[in-house]
Amino acid sequence: MDKFIKNAKYFVLVALIFIIPFFFLNITQEYFVTNKFYLLGFGVLLLLLISTIQFFVSKKMSWEKRGFDNLILLFLTTMAVSVVFSSPNKIQALLNPSFGLVMMVFLGILYYYISRNSFDINKGDPLGSPLHPIIYYLSSIILSLTTIIFFFQPFKNITLPSNFAFLKNPGFSPVGSQLDLAILLGFLLAIGIVSFPRRRESIKSWIPVFTAMTLTINLLALFLTVYSLVKPTGTGLINQAPTLILPPFRLSWFAAVEILKSPQTALFGIGLDNFSSIFTQVKDFAYNQSSLWQINSFTVSRSAVLQIFTETGIFGLTAFGLLIFYVIKQSVRAIHESPLHYILFFYLFICLLILPTSFIVWFLFFVVLAQLSCTDGACPVSTTDLSNLLPIYIGIAVISFLFIGTSGYFLGRSYASEYYFKKSLDGVANNNVKQVYDNQRQAIILNPYIERFRSNFSQTNLLIANNLAQKKAGTITEQDKQTITQAIQASIAEGKAVVALNPQKADGWQNLAAIYLNIINAAQGADVWTISAYQRAILADPQNPSYRVGLGGVYYSLKKYDDALRFFEQAISIKPDWPNANYNYAWANFQKQNYSQAVNAMQNTLRLLDSKLNQGDYEKVQKELDEFKKMLSKEEEKPANKLDKKTQSDLNLPTPPTTKISPKLELPKEASPEAK
Repeated sequence: MDKFIKNAKYFVLVALIFIIPFFFLNITQEYFVTNKFYLLGFGVLLLLLISTIQFFVSKKMSWEKRGFDNLILLFLTTMAVSVVFSSPNKIQALLNPSFGLVMMVFLGILYYYISRNSFDINKGDPLGSPLHPIIYYLSSIILSLTTIIFFFQPFKNITLPSNFAFLKNPGFSPVGSQLDLAILLGFLLAIGIVSFPRRRESIKSWIPVFTAMTLTINLLALFLTVYSLVKPTGTGLINQAPTLILPPFRLSWFAAVEILKSPQTALFGIGLDNFSSIFTQVKDFAYNQSSLWQINSFTVSRSAVLQIFTETGIFGLTAFGLLIFYVIKQSVRAIHESPLHYILFFYLFICLLILPTSFIVWFLFFVVLAQLSCTDGACPVSTTDLSNLLPIYIGIAVISFLFIGTSGYFLGRSYASEYYFKKSLDGVANNNVKQVYDNQRQAIILNPYIERFRSNFSQTNLLIANNLAQKKAGTITEQDKQTITQAIQASIAEGKAVVALNPQKADGWQNLAAIYLNIINAAQGADVWTISAYQRAILADPQNPSYRVGLGGVYYSLKKYDDALRFFEQAISIKPDWPNANYNYAWANFQKQNYSQAVNAMQNTLRLLDSKLNQGDYEKVQKELDEFKKMLSKEEEKPANKLDKKTQSDLNLPTPPTTKISPKLELPKEASPEAK
């Protein structure tokens, strides 16, 4: 029985280590990291179940001490403390697949199992080692060949089912992002180079040839991947834009420094899964002048180490720093005994230092730590026989089974919610509103703490209300009004749920403002609520010109042109080279009969547009500028309906939504943004 259990652990470990980098499924919104995370979770729970069965049968509890155990436990503890004291949305902080507490705990447990079955330099490579070099070589060949094949888009001209259309993506890789792919290929290349056989007289003749071939295709795959990351948009066989979009290092540093302004955030950070809220606070004028300005926020820091500091504070950074320091200290006297694993460790540490956090990097990091964990020599093993302590034995067994069962249940619910949310997106593609609604509702029932679920469901309810309200005047029945009211209330409730989960994120307030804006002509008080929600969005993201243009647009539609001018002017001061802000400012001045300012603003708009790239917008602005100049010379005339406002362009003049209901619906006070 003991041998069977040991073999079962070995099989699960080998399967996890080999499969996780390649594992993906198209049953969730994000195919790659999400499924890797849940595979890791279920695999670790299976290992715990096997160990619990082993304990249940043998009635003995064994613990084998390893060098990094305490430091890893300390680091995980600081993350848990950060979630408890700082994370607004604690469930989403637990389930974040890039740097969440559950993922890191699972990796910590995986480290425990690998380190107890890994290569020990003092005992030789045991037969049961789950990290045999053949796994690395096989992974390298499969991954490299896949990368090379998909670089040339073999399915480009082939019609595929919608669920497999992702295979046409020139950047497709089972690993996930191109950056993760490059990191993993570099990791495998380092293994191949350091492990290249040198004593030919002691090895078979085909091994150097096989290794050289593996290194060659690995190097080619890495070159193509790096080329894909930095290649600008072009034409031809490989037509793709650069996929390497990283948050600025400068702002990532500012975000880390920002947490020191408060004692709580300095010690515990701003909380896991909360980086985007502080990024919006440190954005500056220079960011708005960059090509990234339309990205409201980043969810990750430029550096994983900076993200550790930002989200877990001084305690988290200290714990991680002690772990790194201990490995470096150990490497001074042990690197000659295990050079490969120390080289891999320093490679991954550099990745964490200069690149954003990712599942793949943390997975490799813990695997390498497990390999290095016993280079100190013999590791003490303590065994406790509980056969004579029946109550303790039964208690531990029951608690273990309950923990595994409960964890599996909630992990399964979370995974099922991702599955149903993906089905709702399929409903969007199929133009099936019922499929969208039912599956989004089921996803929220299974996991009501995911912000994107609630945000999308709010928009779905709003769509249902708008579709009913689009009926011809006089054809809207009392039943329709009741349905519209219920849909609007549900939309608002879901929008408010998003900001309740994390009121520090500006995107949630902007989504709520968009909901209120869409019902201004259908619900009493919606105009005031829209303004209030936009003000909260601006407070959370003060350097975002889009929110100020949005709020100015609300005032414009309410004919409060002085207020509209104020916010359009603020948007211009934040981003002077944005044509749309200048365009709206011009029209607000025009409505105020400030024709001189209107002409200047419209001239600025024209100057900011490219006559070739934005030909339609350019011609539209030129035509409106001519009309403005006429009004400047004839100030006694009112703005006439001479202008073509139906031209489709990116220059949006604020207009109230077309959905109108008379009399307006009266929503309860609970629908206001301030109501709890």
